[in-house]
Amino acid sequence: MFDRALRPLVDPPLDRLAAVAVSVGVSANAVTLAGFAVGMLALPALAAEAYGPALALILLNRIADGLDGAIARRVGPSAAGGFLDIALDFIFYAAVPLGFALARPENAVAAAFLVFAFVGTGSAFLAYAAVAAGRAGRAAAAPGKAIAYLGGLTEGSETILFFTLICLFPTAFVPLAYGFGALCCITTLFRLVAGWQSLRRP
Repeated sequence: MFDRALRPLVDPPLDRLAAVAVSVGVSANAVTLAGFAVGMLALPALAAEAYGPALALILLNRIADGLDGAIARRVGPSAAGGFLDIALDFIFYAAVPLGFALARPENAVAAAFLVFAFVGTGSAFLAYAAVAAGRAGRAAAAPGKAIAYLGGLTEGSETILFFTLICLFPTAFVPLAYGFGALCCITTLFRLVAGWQSLRRP
């Protein structure tokens, strides 16, 4: 919901970092893979209830996720790079609630609901992108994105805020997970309706 409004604030520092990365030969795919590896280290950190280090790893992953896109815009995006970025993002998103479930058994049901909600938002998002691309090719891709894009209440900015809150207040994981999961379900419904209406047009 806030991604578009925050882009003017986030993009300039990422673009400066991207310029440095390109100048020393760092590729977007290398940043994607490194960011994923760092992000997945949050899983054992969360399981061990080391919430401070886990939050740092999560935020580094999200910075890398923005940086790889900024690098790709400078050198030219690739379909393979876009695929890798999106696929690894969804794996990382599911790893965070898994970490909380491993940390404390009482978190397990709320974590399962959260993964269910993530699957809903991700499925609607990716199904729309796949069908839109099949109809219109690369022209269907949103500006600055590798694929056609449907927004909603819970996008990248909201997810980062949620991950930050559950790491800062881990004892409140259950109500926070149910609340954010409910917002994800609303986003899923919105994407299903918006995607259906969009794809019905000739």
